[in-house]
Amino acid sequence: MNRSVSTAVKPAAEACALWSAFKKGAVVLMLSVLFVTQLYPLLWLLTYSLKTNEEILSGRFFALPEAPQWINFTQAIEAGQYFRYLLNSLFVTTVTMLGVILLSSLAAFAVARFRWKYGQVVMLLFLVGLMIPMQATLLPLMIMFKNIDILNTHLSLIFPYIAFQTPLSVFILSGFMRTIPHEVEESAIMDGAGAFRMFRSIALPISIPPVVTVCILTFINIWNEYIMAATFISSDRLKTLPFGVNSFVSQYSVNYGAIGAFLVLGALPVIVIYFFLAERITKGMVTGAVKG
Repeated sequence: MNRSVSTAVKPAAEACALWSAFKKGAVVLMLSVLFVTQLYPLLWLLTYSLKTNEEILSGRFFALPEAPQWINFTQAIEAGQYFRYLLNSLFVTTVTMLGVILLSSLAAFAVARFRWKYGQVVMLLFLVGLMIPMQATLLPLMIMFKNIDILNTHLSLIFPYIAFQTPLSVFILSGFMRTIPHEVEESAIMDGAGAFRMFRSIALPISIPPVVTVCILTFINIWNEYIMAATFISSDRLKTLPFGVNSFVSQYSVNYGAIGAFLVLGALPVIVIYFFLAERITKGMVTGAVKG
């Protein structure tokens, strides 16, 4: 009888081993496909930026450049005013991030930790803000900014950027702050701490992981934004980097290598930021998902 049982168990074990190997192979294949599809466009753009016009127009898309044309990057930096656009984007993005973190953390603390009559209503209004498309606000915002004389300034970008990034940030931070034990606040109240001190000394330091996530998401969204920049900014000295890329492409439409170099330089800051902060992004996302 023992021999018959072992005979029956052996094929089942082999089937389980084959199924496990199949699942691992399928996962590896899927990840490999994703890796190739995500990495290939970047590598192709890099080789594109190092080619001459003749090599680009030859139709050999997968061929490496015969001699790397680093002058394409020089033209992109000098003629394309790359550093001016880069500084403009850094300024707008940094001020927006600071504004989003300040407003969203205060709002999330009030919604998550205070017991007040209209707390859920306020949270619902923030969630409604997630559903408003940016394009629907362009015309009223333009009229409003023109009336208060801030059109064609960086403020005309910073204010709507903060407004559109705050709802998601409040949603992320409030979900995390709800999990802070009430005993911590009760101890602080017994020590004479007020609401703002509890926010500054307890809630905000504990919420650093989702705050970092909010910072990174805000940076990526604002850095790549083009529609509002093209609508509200007309002065060349105030253009942000995505808007500057479009201007450079229009101006140097026949210099394909320089266009590719400018596109590489435009994508470089986001790639570098993500490369160094990828672990923090993942940790913040997982923390927010578990805590929320």
